[in-house]
Amino acid sequence: MFAPSQLEVRRFFCATYRKWRDGAPLIPMEALAADWIAEHPEYHADLADEAGALEKVYTVEEGRTNPFLHLSMHLTITEQHAIDQPSGIRQAVDLLSAKRNSRHEAHHVAMDALGEMIWASQRSGLPPDGHAYLDKVRQAATR
Repeated sequence: MFAPSQLEVRRFFCATYRKWRDGAPLIPMEALAADWIAEHPEYHADLADEAGALEKVYTVEEGRTNPFLHLSMHLTITEQHAIDQPSGIRQAVDLLSAKRNSRHEAHHVAMDALGEMIWASQRSGLPPDGHAYLDKVRQAATR
């Protein structure tokens, strides 16, 4: 399992942004990331300033989303959807996308459920509960 550091993640997104902006060839993972970068022009200034990105601390009190965490969660859900892991997530995200008429909006709903699952796991010290995560996405898709 690949577990990049915070700095590696930030460098990846900054480099991907630079290559995408300049029209340079992208490897497959960069192409997936570039799709989400294109959906979030509000992050382009952060991605253009790699030195600043490596130093920036995003706090809840600041009231601003961490663009690197947000884009990473989009990639996570994209990969989960591609391999249908946890089993059933592809169908749930597809249903939610159809209901919301937006893959992007569906991802944001799934992100909330994913973040909640990670938070609960960290607080309890237990492994992440993929079933609870999937149930939340399914509930959102069927309400």
